[in-house]
Amino acid sequence: MGRTKRPSGKLLCIDIGNTNIVLGVADNSRIIDHWRIRTERDITSDEMGILIQNLFRNSALPMKAIKHMIVSCVVPPLLNTVQAFSRRYFGIEPMIVGPSTHTGMPIHYDNPKEVGADRIVNAVAAYEKYRTAMVVVDFGTATTFDYVSEDGVYQGGAIAPGVIISSEALFQKASKLPRIEIFAKPKSVLAKDTISSMNVGIIYGYAGLVDGIVNRMKKEAGLNLKVIATGGLAPLICELSETIDHVEEFLTLEGLMIIFKRNR
Repeated sequence: MGRTKRPSGKLLCIDIGNTNIVLGVADNSRIIDHWRIRTERDITSDEMGILIQNLFRNSALPMKAIKHMIVSCVVPPLLNTVQAFSRRYFGIEPMIVGPSTHTGMPIHYDNPKEVGADRIVNAVAAYEKYRTAMVVVDFGTATTFDYVSEDGVYQGGAIAPGVIISSEALFQKASKLPRIEIFAKPKSVLAKDTISSMNVGIIYGYAGLVDGIVNRMKKEAGLNLKVIATGGLAPLICELSETIDHVEEFLTLEGLMIIFKRNR
């Protein structure tokens, strides 16, 4: 009997969010390298090419190893850019996650086309890993909550302003409050200076927001849902939240990898 042949070449997974673009190189079933860069809506395909060439130059992976690409994008102006970049620098027609993409997950939403690609990708990855009823919390530009039923059906969820959006609004609208850009676990809820007071409000406020929404979802679903968190601030909020069970750093990249395989 002959061996099953592994797909040749590596897969480049790109998740384009409103604040950051996350890239990961997948080899078979694991992420072997990854990067996070700032989202620039006006970037050209050549500027993107130069930037990503530099990322590869500082890694052990040659660009020529990339033979496939899959993209999740919630910034429509960048779709044409990333497609042009992919064709010019890799000679690849990228797979774009959209309403017609086979994800293997039924979407019970009034208009399934309205659900952000990143939310579905996260849900697919989390369900593939845990195979139970769950809520996926993604701390991105917005904080999203997505409920997946025990049989793997996307049932909807909630969207709240992200941590950065909320803190920006706070310092912009309150003229005497300074900008804070680094968040950390507060030393005390009874803070003794302005920046520490803002950090308490933002961090404990978000932990409370997460617990409040998750507990309401559990009550409405009538189930003790497993809670999976991802995104930059997930480890910090998880430490203070009473409902988050697991943090998955590469959830979106893993979801893109799974969806790519399902569409081969």
